[in-house]
Order: sequence, then C-alpha cells, then structure tokens
Amino acid sequence: MKALDLELENIRNRSNRPVAIWLYIGVGMLIIQVLLGGITRLTGSGLSITEWQPLLGAFPPMNEAAWEKAFEGYKQIAQYKYLNNHFTISDFKAIYFWEWLHRDWARLMGIVFIVPFIYFLIKRKINASMINPMIILFVLGGLQGLIGWIMVASGLNDENLYVSHIRLAIHFISALVLLAYVFWFALKLSIPDTEILFVPKLKKLNIWLLSLLVIQLIYGAFMAGIHAALAANTWPDINGSWIPKGALTDIFHNAIAIQFIHRGLAYLITILVAIWWWQSGQTPRESLLHKTRYLPLLLVLLQVLLGVLTLLNSQVKIPISYAILHQAVGMLLLLSLIWTMYLSKRSSKSLALNL
Repeated sequence: MKALDLELENIRNRSNRPVAIWLYIGVGMLIIQVLLGGITRLTGSGLSITEWQPLLGAFPPMNEAAWEKAFEGYKQIAQYKYLNNHFTISDFKAIYFWEWLHRDWARLMGIVFIVPFIYFLIKRKINASMINPMIILFVLGGLQGLIGWIMVASGLNDENLYVSHIRLAIHFISALVLLAYVFWFALKLSIPDTEILFVPKLKKLNIWLLSLLVIQLIYGAFMAGIHAALAANTWPDINGSWIPKGALTDIFHNAIAIQFIHRGLAYLITILVAIWWWQSGQTPRESLLHKTRYLPLLLVLLQVLLGVLTLLNSQVKIPISYAILHQAVGMLLLLSLIWTMYLSKRSSKSLALNL
C-alpha cells in the first residue's frame, strides 16, 4: 500500500510540476519587485509619477512635450516645491525611471501570472483543489496594487515631502504576504509529503522566528522610510551608547528608537536561529530538512553583516547597494524559514495515518 501511495504521489508531483515552476518564477519576480520598491524609496522616486494610468502608463513620455507635461505634474506637489525645486528635467527623468520601472514590473508580473493561468486552465493542469488558492493569489495581487496606489496618492499633495513610512511598511508587508503565499502554494505542489516531518518543538520555534522576523521586517521598512541609518551610523554602539537616549521613546517615529529596536531584534533572531539550527540537527539525516538546515543560519549571519556594513557606510546618504542587498537577504531569510516551517508541519494525526 505504501509503495502504491508513493507512486501516486510521484505522478501527482510530475503533473503539478509546470504549475509549480510557474509559481516559483512568480516568487522570483516578486522579490525583484520588492527590491525595485526599495530602490524607489531610497532614491526618492516614489512620487515622480503623479497619475495612475494602468494601460497608457506602461510607456514613459515619448517626446519632450510629454516629459514637460509629466514634470509640470510633479512641480505641483510638496516634494518638488520644498525639497527638489532645484531639479532640472534631467534630474526628474532620473527619479521618474525608477518609479516607472517599479510600476511596469508590476504590469509584467500581471501578464506572467494571468497568461499561464489561462493556458493551464485550458490544458487542465489546474485541478479543482487549486482553484480557491488561485483566486486568493489574484485577490492578494490586486490588493497589493491598490495599496501601492493609495500609498502614492497620499503623498501627492501640498504638505507631505514623502509618503509616510508607516504606509510604506504596510505596502512592504502586504507584498511579503503575497510572496509568502505564492511560495507556500508552490511548496505544496512540489514537495513530496514524505519529506514533511513531525517535529513539534522545532515547528514551534520556527513559528516564533517567523513572527519575530515579520516585526523585524516592519522595522526594516521604518528604517528605510525615514532613513534612520543616518541618525546613528556607528556599531556596535549607537552614537557612543549601548542604550541611547530616546531608545524607547515613540517607537514608531523616533529614528533612534526604530534603529535600537531593529538592532535588538537582529541579535535576538540570530540567537534563536542558532538554537533552531542546533535542534534541527536531531532530525533524520536523510531528510530534506536536515540537509538544508544550514540555510537560515547562513542567511541570518549574512543579513547581520550587511546591516552593519549599511550602517557604517551611511554617511551623507544611505548606500543603495548595501541597503538593497540587506533587503534581498532579509526576504531570502523569510523564505528559508517558511521552507523549514513547511518541512516540519506534519501533525501527529497525519503521521499516525502514514504509519
């Protein structure tokens, strides 16, 4: 009976492989989209396009008259009036590029998700059990686009120089929810059930790590949103103190408090990942979880290193290369913990049924 079940599972996995590959491509595109969003924020480009044109907006201004019209729209908002009123048309084109690329990559993702979805439906590669998850996926994608535009629209006025870092964090976390959902869906279609272990203590610690990491990523968005690295670019101390003045004052707006919490969470998560790695050594050596258990540990150490390098090199401006690498590794760390969570999610009931 077990041999038959294994064979049926292998057939199911082969049948689902094209859909799983499509979803993994979506995961990669979502990571790029989030990184483009990070560059857009750090370069101050997010408010450069003052209109939302889902179809016509796919093309940048095609002549000088169109560029002048777009520039005039930017001149009407506070960011230009009080911060960038020295901009020439060339300066404007530079920031316009990143926001345009960010929006166009979202359009490309829409095509990459919708066209194969229709193809898989026609070819009957998507079965009944996938329909509801697919609907949720598209709803989350549409919601993310809506949140993005609401965020941008909130800064197109005569008062705000930037979009609120809290709105930025909401946009960022909603993107990560979509990323995590697509990745989990892909895992369900590609990972054999035989690779899923029953390790309740490890699973519980994994859940705690994911919860802390989500809070850490929110504070990472706060850091980027208000350029908090510039408030204290020393390490391991914070401007000469271990607990600086105001470290726990206004933890949602004070740059020093945000950085203090972000650093503290980084140390705590690193320690807990090391404990998780040690405990995961008790899993069966032939299991996929055991073979890949080093991944979260390596990523969290690299993440801390990149965070420190970003801080130390934040003199007048935040170095975009370090900051984006830091963000990229943060997302990979999140995916690695979702991966290990998936591989340790088997319940005692399902284990008993398999036995």
